Amino acid sequence: MRLRNIPGSREAIAASPYVVHEDVMKEKRGCWSQVFGNEHPLYIEVGMGKGRFITELALRHPERNFVGIEKYSSVLLRALEKREEQQELVNLMFLRMDAEEITEVFGENEVAGIYLNFSDPWPKDRHAKRRLPSKEFLARYDRILARDGHVEFKTDNRGLFDFALEQAGLAGWHLDACTFDLHHDEVMVQGNIMTEYEERFSAEGNPICKMIISR
Repeated sequence: MRLRNIPGSREAIAASPYVVHEDVMKEKRGCWSQVFGNEHPLYIEVGMGKGRFITELALRHPERNFVGIEKYSSVLLRALEKREEQQELVNLMFLRMDAEEITEVFGENEVAGIYLNFSDPWPKDRHAKRRLPSKEFLARYDRILARDGHVEFKTDNRGLFDFALEQAGLAGWHLDACTFDLHHDEVMVQGNIMTEYEERFSAEGNPICKMIISR
């Protein structure tokens, strides 16, 4: 999918007080409690898209801190627009960065939970290591995740979900919960926050898969 460039998006991001910028983000490694000014547990969404999910999550959980990570400026700009409508939020910040660099930005055991929602499937086999639930990325999550932390992954792409289940097993992670039809799973659907993609795909009749894994 080709992303539409929005003129001025980089400038708007650079001026935003809700973004930890590229020139200083690596200085925050191991020190995110100082960024938020408290010792609340830290949760991140990798590839947050337009920010609907993590913004709603931050509203529901003021006792937690959240960081949304997005690579593309034009997409991050949409998340910032949502963030600016919720100025009472003090527990949500954003990063514009490539997810491959997360171990340079977050310290060992610093992250309580990681959310992956409707990630790019990178369908070609030679790009498998770029998929966010791949064993390569699981190794990165292992380095920053608290010992009792977890990773939650949602997608409508059954092939990608099967790949994620396989990769978790190969990497030695524990499958805590799993469903192939989230919206008809009475237990796992409780408290579910839909992303923009999830709302659209489920309205088209596509079942949503979700898994929760830990070490």
